[in-house]
Amino acid sequence: MAQNTTIKDIARALGISKSTVSRALADRFDVKPETKKAVMEMAEKMHYRPNPFAQNLIKRRTKIIGVVVPEFINSFFARIIIQIQQVFEREGFHVLITQCNESAEAERRNLQLLEESMVEGILISVTEKGRNTDYYKELIGSGIPLVFFNRAASDVAASRVVIDDYKWAFFAVEHLINIRREMGQPMPRIMHFQGPSEIDLSGLRYRGYADALRKHGLPVDSSLVIRCESITREEGLRMMNRCIVQGMVPDALFGFNDQLAIGAMKALKRKGFHIPQEVSVMGFTESQSALVTEPMLSSVAQPLDKMGETAARLLLEKIQDPASENRTVVLEGLLNVRGSSDPKMLDGE
Repeated sequence: MAQNTTIKDIARALGISKSTVSRALADRFDVKPETKKAVMEMAEKMHYRPNPFAQNLIKRRTKIIGVVVPEFINSFFARIIIQIQQVFEREGFHVLITQCNESAEAERRNLQLLEESMVEGILISVTEKGRNTDYYKELIGSGIPLVFFNRAASDVAASRVVIDDYKWAFFAVEHLINIRREMGQPMPRIMHFQGPSEIDLSGLRYRGYADALRKHGLPVDSSLVIRCESITREEGLRMMNRCIVQGMVPDALFGFNDQLAIGAMKALKRKGFHIPQEVSVMGFTESQSALVTEPMLSSVAQPLDKMGETAARLLLEKIQDPASENRTVVLEGLLNVRGSSDPKMLDGE
């Protein structure tokens, strides 16, 4: 019995993670004294005897970090990961990359896999549906630093890299208002395809949309705010088809992301609406798809290379100095105006 007791047995008995038990047995500074005491007492009670090889693994650095992203369907996260890999490979680290297909359950499994792989830190952009807030906090509490990028969990104390989504949503909608007024519509109806409520960015971009309308004397009409169940192209197509059937075609559309905007454009074009002459369309995130639509999609570009590099540097900082303060880095965006919103841009396309 004594020889068969494992770290997993101790973790199960105490209701904590294997990583926490490992760190406590290794007398790591990043484990709370009361937790360390409980682990040592349980280990003695269960007659635990450490495996010399496993003990050596615990004490040495693994030089592995993990990355968790919501999806790989679009180029957005792939471009960020390239920069993450470049930074860590120069520092002699290996990078384990996982994706969760926008599933909170899959995200949790990926986090557990990375924890069991003894990663030194994790970079994560959270899913559109559901949260693993308790597990994020557990990982941080066990000594595994997390750094959020793009999509962050607002209620978790950790470093993060974002852009000012409110500001750039405001600028994007202000552009739509100005361009429709140039086209002879003093009170344009600007619709917003809002992202799922589980994504914190949805609220920020909605606030930017609403405040831009108010600044320019336009009402915030709830019937023009369409809550989307997902952020896919198919969802944008579905929601705009529904708006067309209900006779709710707007003068302009601001999509939570490019995929919703592209889906909406497809629905409008199928029904014979001219873009941008009849409906101006604006996306957000500047995916590669924005450059292959016809007309090309206006969008807010995020500095993906800089985001990946900065997130990697923040995690390195935490690995090298676990006591360092959490930091929030806000990067600048760029409003790229193209033919989907401004008819003057069509000649250049």
